[in-house]
Amino acid sequence: MYFYIKALHIIFVVTWFSGLFYIVRLFVYSAEANIKPEPERAILLKQFSIMQKRLWYGITWPSAILTLIFGGWLWYLYYSLPTWLLVKLCFVAALFLYHLSLHTIFKQQAKGFFKYTSQQLRAWNEMATLFLISIVMLAVVKQMLSVVWAIAGLIVFAIILMTAIRLYKKIRESKQ
Repeated sequence: MYFYIKALHIIFVVTWFSGLFYIVRLFVYSAEANIKPEPERAILLKQFSIMQKRLWYGITWPSAILTLIFGGWLWYLYYSLPTWLLVKLCFVAALFLYHLSLHTIFKQQAKGFFKYTSQQLRAWNEMATLFLISIVMLAVVKQMLSVVWAIAGLIVFAIILMTAIRLYKKIRESKQ
């Protein structure tokens, strides 16, 4: 039974992260469509709104809830709380806060309020990558992971991601 629950947990983690990655891309596209001239703006925003709603309520939210259900079930079956799992659960709690921040952006864009630029949203999208790396490393490597090296690795990776985002922006601007 344990391995079936674990498999379902992993499946819903994957679909949750897929939703998190893609919804922010749709936010980026919507923010860029919002500055286009009519009628292109209205057509694109309508289509992106439909896509966002289907993704958010049809895949991302159900996957998040099922991830938490099967994760809690695994925790119950595991019957222990080693340090690595406690740290992982802290990252999962932070990931859920990130998820809620995306829900706020989803609601804002649904009302036609575009608080963030496409560039800001691209940077925000990389938060999910940092969560994914942190959570998977903790789940796989467990207590063998050095905290110092893990934090250093995350910081270096975050710097590389932010640098890549800036380079991408410069390349896009030079092509225009």
